[in-house]
Amino acid sequence: YNGFMNKSKNQCCAPHMPKPDLRPVEGKAADEELSQLTKALGHPARVKIIRLLANRETCICGEIVKEVGLAQSTVSQHLKVLKDSGLVTGDIAGTCTCYGIDSKVLKRLKTLVAAL
Repeated sequence: YNGFMNKSKNQCCAPHMPKPDLRPVEGKAADEELSQLTKALGHPARVKIIRLLANRETCICGEIVKEVGLAQSTVSQHLKVLKDSGLVTGDIAGTCTCYGIDSKVLKRLKTLVAAL
């Protein structure tokens, strides 16, 4: 089986494959991108938040505060840095904000680090 089905039998083509990230991993723009992403991870609390979110689909801020063990305002500041970098997304749900990892940005970070 090569991933293609016979269309005459009303069957679909190959499953959807995500497009590869073809942006360069070297050069000034890539260096700046890597610098910004790693700067966002430059604090142990932010690394802990990323690890926490990576192990969950989404997470409400109150849960993050309990897990990280820092004041709400401090966690909010760290979340802002992570959101500004693009590593974390935040969706308002009523009076709470659900945070999650942006998997595309995390994959890009891994690609940039692997190219070092």
